[in-house]
Order: sequence, then structure tokens, then C-alpha cells
Amino acid sequence: MQWVGPIKLSGPEVTGEIAVPLATYETPLWPSTARGARVSVQAGGLQAVVVDERMTRSVLLRAPDATSAVQLARDLPHKQAAMQAEVAQTSRFAELDAVHTQVVGPLCYVRFELQTGDAAGHNMVTAAAERLIEWILREYPSTRYESISGNYCTDKKVSAVNGILGRGKYVIAEAVIPARLVRRYLKTTAASVVALNWQKNWMGTTLAGGVRSANAHFANMLLAFYLATGQDAANIVEGSQGFTHAETRGDDLYFSVTLPNIIVGTVGNGKGLDFVQENLQAMGCLEERAPGMNARRLAILAAATVWCGELSLLAAQTNPGELMQAHKRLERA
Repeated sequence: MQWVGPIKLSGPEVTGEIAVPLATYETPLWPSTARGARVSVQAGGLQAVVVDERMTRSVLLRAPDATSAVQLARDLPHKQAAMQAEVAQTSRFAELDAVHTQVVGPLCYVRFELQTGDAAGHNMVTAAAERLIEWILREYPSTRYESISGNYCTDKKVSAVNGILGRGKYVIAEAVIPARLVRRYLKTTAASVVALNWQKNWMGTTLAGGVRSANAHFANMLLAFYLATGQDAANIVEGSQGFTHAETRGDDLYFSVTLPNIIVGTVGNGKGLDFVQENLQAMGCLEERAPGMNARRLAILAAATVWCGELSLLAAQTNPGELMQAHKRLERA
């Protein structure tokens, strides 16, 4: 683990220069992400915003027939107040945001979406889902339990549903980088980065059959950040589904990363380890704030870290030989 940065953020939710811890065996990741961080400082800072946040659990129920399953699916979204009363019995932080359903024959897949405060929320939503299953079985006696998880959540698997309906924190980080900084720090041009992003991240990923993804290596930065901050590292599966967007603004470079599924928390399992507490404290993520605000800050810092590493790698790949030379120099020394 090493500290990288500082990364400069200029709002609207987080402002300041903040270093981040990254735990990885891929040693070039530290200097590469650090290069992006230097650009963030020289460019005046990234802007990062949380678009949406929620954690989900889908349960699987069986009705006597398809007609009954459809009726259940139609009824449940209209009974949110009654279901919230049940959810409130499981946690003072859990709030039911929405209910979505899918029906396959007599099977009804029910996707509960909840606010979970500063916790990532895996266990919180599962506890709420168990309570809601009990309520549904009482209200609809002909319905049967099949599973606490029906894979319509979707947890730690590649899917389209998480990006469409939301799971975790949906964060965008962006900045405009002046041409002189692109030349000085990234050794390339805005036009070269834009062209490579289109040809590699968008066209290449489409050819490969990627699902809601167009990026070079979000997973690298997310895994290193998750391990250093006590997160469930398997969530990089859905977390790394996201989009890199680049445009020329005159000779300058507009560069953004969009991550719809950052799943992080500042309380809960893994957060009690000494090094995790020290890291979260150093990043200002253990302050006295309204419920959920520390986790939002952490998600923004995760997205900012991804921005730095993604920018640096794409810049390197515009120059023949640079990527391999860096790996040889930094990994073989």
C-alpha cells in the first residue's frame, strides 16, 4: 500500500487536495495514478458529483401461477409505506426507496432498493429483505419463498440492471485540462486521447461484447482503493462497469469518468481494522456528518482516483512503447 496524490477536487461536494491510499501488487499503478493526480492539481481540480445512491437485494418468490405472480408484481410497488414500516424494524438507517419486479412464469423476482447511511449496505438490505419476505408471505398466503437472492440485485456479477436502476453510488468525475498540461505531463495531445478513447474504449469494447462498459482499466484503481479502505473487493465486478468520455475543447482536453456502481461504506465489516481506520480518517471520511455523507465523500474520492489512473493510462497508450517500458522499469527493477 502506498499513498498517492494529492488529488485536487474543486466541488461541488468535495473540495481540497486529498491523498488516497492504494493497495496493489501492480507497482506501476502508483506512479501512473500519481501522474493523473498532478494533472488534477495543475488543472485547478476535478469536479465530482454523486448522481444517485442505493443498495439492493432481490428476492425470489413463487406464486401458484403466472396470473397470481403478475398480480403480486403489480401490487407490491403500491405498498411501499407498509413495507417501510417493516424495514424500519431492522435498522434505523434503512429506508426503502423503490421496488421493482420481474415475472417469469409463476416466479416473481422482487428487487428492493434502500438507502443505507454510511454503510455499503449488503447486510442491511438482506436483513430488510428477510423481514419483507415474511410480510409478503403473510399478506399473500399462497406465495412461497424460493430464495433470499434471485440474482436480479445484481451482486458481484456483470449486468445491465445495476446501471439502469442503480446499485451503489453513481458518481461522475470530470475536468478540462489545458493543452499545455496535456503536453507537459501526459506527453500527448487532446486529439490523440480523444481518438484512442473512441477507438479503444468504445469501439473495442463493443467488438468484445462488453456490457455497459467503455473504459481502459477502472478495475485497477477500484481494487486498490477498495483494499486500502476495507471494502468488499468483489464489488469491483459491477464497479468497473463504467464509461470514459473525452472531448477536445479547442486544443484542451475534457476528460470524465462515469461510475454508476461504486459500492463503498465507512462503517461495517472490515472498517474496524486499524489501518483502515487510519486511512479513512486521513481522507476525512470519519467526520461528524449527516448519515451517508462520509460514504458519499469516499465514493467521490474513489471516482477521482479512477479519473487519475484512467487518464494516465490512456495518455501512455497514445505513445508506442511507453506502457511496456514503464512496466519493465517499475516492475523489474
